[in-house]
Amino acid sequence: MQALLALSRAIDRLNAFIGKYCIWLIFAATFISAANAIVRYALDSSSNAYLEVQWYLFAWSFLIAAGFTLLNRDHVRIDVLNSRLPKKVQIWIDIVGFVFFLTPVCLLVLWLCVPLVASKFSSGEMSPNPGGLVRWPVWLALPIGFTLLLLQGWSELIKCIAFLKGQGPDPTLKLSDKTAEEELAEALRQQQAAAGGHTPQAH
Repeated sequence: MQALLALSRAIDRLNAFIGKYCIWLIFAATFISAANAIVRYALDSSSNAYLEVQWYLFAWSFLIAAGFTLLNRDHVRIDVLNSRLPKKVQIWIDIVGFVFFLTPVCLLVLWLCVPLVASKFSSGEMSPNPGGLVRWPVWLALPIGFTLLLLQGWSELIKCIAFLKGQGPDPTLKLSDKTAEEELAEALRQQQAAAGGHTPQAH
């Protein structure tokens, strides 16, 4: 069990790292959108490449953050009945969900999309829009995102089993009670501190 818990912690660290930094994909998409609007109205010039790169960044951000969302238990849940059930019943419901729903769906998506991504890459398929981009980079987000989600599902499964065996904490508790805005502000403060910039303290 300890080896499995070590694997779970490694998966958690991987998705936590990715989730922490994929916010910059949203920032880049927002910046490109604003720059494109300014150029379009100021210089009467634009390109479909600017629009498509925004779609690519957005697709990457929500697909590769799916595992991070599961890690933090921020995914959509219907808790009308589940939250009223005994803790062990809740854990068993999660186990059934991870084993019989999340795992098969992720494996099916990977089985279908990996050959598709390979064919997009080998053919060098381009967007049909004038000035559009090559397609395979955005398709690549599918296998990577679902692999991360699958791994996180297995990590949560390990934690559920460990809890039932009395060898781990309650996996139904959220890791953080901070809002998304508070977590973003904290991430930005950490980035600023790492870059050597320090916000003056109020006296």
